[in-house]
Amino acid sequence: MQNNLVILSNERFYLKENSYYCDNIAEKTLPDGLDKIFTTEVIGRSSNVERSHKLNFKKIRLFKYLIFYLLEVLKKIKEKKNKFLILSISPYTFFATLLFVFSNQKPTIYLRSDGYQEYKSILGFYGPFIYGFMFKTASKVASLISCRKYILRNNQGQIVSPSELTNNWIVKNNPANLEKIKLLYVGRLKIEKGIFSLIKIIQGKEEKISLTIVGATKKSIKKINQKNIYVHEIENYENNLIKFYDDHNIFVLPSYTEGHPMVLLEALARLRPVIIFREIDHIIENKKGIFIAERNKKSFFEKIDYIKNNYENIQNEMKLNHLPTREMFLKEMGNFINQISQITIKKS
Repeated sequence: MQNNLVILSNERFYLKENSYYCDNIAEKTLPDGLDKIFTTEVIGRSSNVERSHKLNFKKIRLFKYLIFYLLEVLKKIKEKKNKFLILSISPYTFFATLLFVFSNQKPTIYLRSDGYQEYKSILGFYGPFIYGFMFKTASKVASLISCRKYILRNNQGQIVSPSELTNNWIVKNNPANLEKIKLLYVGRLKIEKGIFSLIKIIQGKEEKISLTIVGATKKSIKKINQKNIYVHEIENYENNLIKFYDDHNIFVLPSYTEGHPMVLLEALARLRPVIIFREIDHIIENKKGIFIAERNKKSFFEKIDYIKNNYENIQNEMKLNHLPTREMFLKEMGNFINQISQITIKKS
């Protein structure tokens, strides 16, 4: 059976001293992890800007222009010995998907988040129409894997549980200090992540509350200038990241759209209660320790007061959560890719 896997990515990778770097942790985890199951290579986009997460993986082909990206994909399709995993739907990966229309091969597209909401937050009114066209076309060409059923929009597909958790996250939880409310946000400084709306909510509360942001680039750090906000660059070391969670008492995920956020699992693993906003209430499922606030000061601070007054009971409930691990996720992905590939081979 074919055991060669080509990953098609829209991610921009930075090459430095024979090592590759990217900003999206999933773009690191999947090549690094799946290379233990398949003979893997990545086709991605090149970047002149330094990125944060260093990959162990080395077999990456980078292209600056779309035409050369597509020619490389076409070359891999013609080899007729590869399985294909496409990471999300973007203009680059959409046009790559169209190349499979004239072949007997069927790629797998992995959808990590709701593109309709992402494109709306970035492009406004026209965003969902643009993404909708790409999604509907691509879903006729490819098999689908997603982290949430609703993202598939009634299309058939497999559901996986992404995770970056290792055993280090689950052992020896440190107690929280509740003398002052210390909020933590781990993520990028982007409009669709809702971080700027959170900053507005806590304005004027410098004496009562602080917010630590972990995940900024060097450029974006300069965007934040508020007395009770502390901004750090992306943290690559697991033990340091765990310490950030342990040094704070409430985690906030202010995104307008999320599929299966890794940071949510990290906060739950460290027994830190989580506040989210209404737009992403679907991520709760049966997990304990997640609280929904409206995107305004009154509702947000009511949730903080409730968590502070019931902290020990909330943590006891959180201990009942069953959280997926990175090892489980990669095994799940590998099994689904093989299953889909076997079905495609039989049909062709």
